[in-house]
Amino acid sequence: MTRRTLYARIAAFLAVAAPTQALPAAAQTGSVVTTSALASDIGAAILSRGGNAVDAAVATGFALAVTHPSAGNIGGGGFMVIRLADGRATTIDYRERAPLASTPTMYLAADGSIDRALTREGYLAAGVPGTVRGLALAHRRYGSLPWKDLVTPAAELARAGFALSPSLAEELNWLVSSTRGKYESTTRAYGRADGRPWTAGDTLRLPDLARALAAIAESGPDAFYRGWIADSVAAAMRANGGIISKADLAAYRAVERAPVRGTFLGHEIIGMAPPSSGGTAVIEMLNILERFDIANRDRLAPTTLHLMIEAQRRAFLDRAEFLGDADFGPVPVARLTSKAHARRVAATIDTTRATSSTALARGRIVVTGAAESDETTHFSVVDGRGNAVANTYTLEAGYGSRVVVSGAGFLLNNEMGDFNKKPGTTTTGGDIGTRPNRIAPGKRMLSSMSPTIVTRDGKPVLITGSPGGRTIINTVHQIVLNVVAFRMDVRQAVDFPRFHSQWLPDQVMFETDAIPEATVAALRAMGHTIRVGGRIGDGHSIMIDPATGAAIGANDRRSPDSKASP
Repeated sequence: MTRRTLYARIAAFLAVAAPTQALPAAAQTGSVVTTSALASDIGAAILSRGGNAVDAAVATGFALAVTHPSAGNIGGGGFMVIRLADGRATTIDYRERAPLASTPTMYLAADGSIDRALTREGYLAAGVPGTVRGLALAHRRYGSLPWKDLVTPAAELARAGFALSPSLAEELNWLVSSTRGKYESTTRAYGRADGRPWTAGDTLRLPDLARALAAIAESGPDAFYRGWIADSVAAAMRANGGIISKADLAAYRAVERAPVRGTFLGHEIIGMAPPSSGGTAVIEMLNILERFDIANRDRLAPTTLHLMIEAQRRAFLDRAEFLGDADFGPVPVARLTSKAHARRVAATIDTTRATSSTALARGRIVVTGAAESDETTHFSVVDGRGNAVANTYTLEAGYGSRVVVSGAGFLLNNEMGDFNKKPGTTTTGGDIGTRPNRIAPGKRMLSSMSPTIVTRDGKPVLITGSPGGRTIINTVHQIVLNVVAFRMDVRQAVDFPRFHSQWLPDQVMFETDAIPEATVAALRAMGHTIRVGGRIGDGHSIMIDPATGAAIGANDRRSPDSKASP
């Protein structure tokens, strides 16, 4: 496909928004599954042109910065897990970093309490963005098509505009109303010129973002980290009390890291290493449940759910005590993901009674009496040659800091809130104060993002991941369990009702209508605190048919604009 043909296809996408695809999409040439139909189609167009999975992931990542502004980004960061057709696996860490002027107590009020407003929004909330460097590193080492051809579709999409879905129109109206009078650059970028509310079908054009993306397409990542875009970020910070400097941007590097690996019921689990906690925690929970012959249990029985909750409780305690940026101190990943550790931890589980989270931590973490966002996004990509990519990236909260960089058109993250903000103070409400994730200049904040690839007999089986703050880990854990232990197909695995528990707060959240009242009552009788309501995660996933090798994509129907594109 020529570049002209590719752009013509993009123009066709803009004419009318592609409908959400609810049923699995199977393709011998690969699949792209995202929360945005337009972004999925752009990634699929790259595959049809002969690009590999990494090429498609790069193009998809930039497209989501246009079509899914609540979490798709060039002003945030994330993680990519890559599994190549020859069996090699690697990861790209492009998590944001703390600015050089950061301090461990920078978000504390005069009375010593956490001032949550400082990390909720605004210029001081942002970490140094990593997305552009991360996608560029993945492309340089593993891509095949020219960089410009992968970024330009997103620039063209931002320039020409696209039709708003009902959900995105509603989100943008909220964003504009919540930033008017505070962040005028955001109001200008995402508000209607006539000041009226957006409605479904309106065309959103983002000319400043198009200009920034065109510069990145033409000049590579240095346009973002050293050129006029970096100047724009630094100027906005100086004028508004932020601390990211041009030196911070110039010093940013994405890192290629070895993945975290584990085994579960004859499958290999390939996940992300710290500063993501996801790979470690998912493997630890699977190891624990393997001790209880989980595959031969009733998936929705109270006793099965109890074991899953107790495994989550213990993995999240280990997360709180041990996990952080491994560049700033040792992190015992090998021990936490070992079968021996799982055996010791499993022995502490009472199969009939819930464990007290505070009692479980006694002697490890001091907990006092006395809260992570779900606006991340994940996409999965497989090409026809057997290469696979699981990518999760984020701005942290929905629309990040809510601050658009004036003249450059992109939203900055509010990822600094993912650090432990009050050293030494851990509360029953979920604030963590342990040492591994305290703020330090240049440090990457701990994340729950869990892009994951599952293989069997040397071949990929499942590519998955999710948004959802700390719920990410449990969404991925349950999708993997559904496929590997309970032998569901990808549509069943993604659709299946979910729940979330962690170490603290000590409660279990089930999706609306996830379990019957009798099961709720049984779990409460075992000592669990149960909450019911809402939805959890957004697990866009791909399975590989072992007989045909076809990629079967399942978009998560919890996301109304999502699509699996062959």
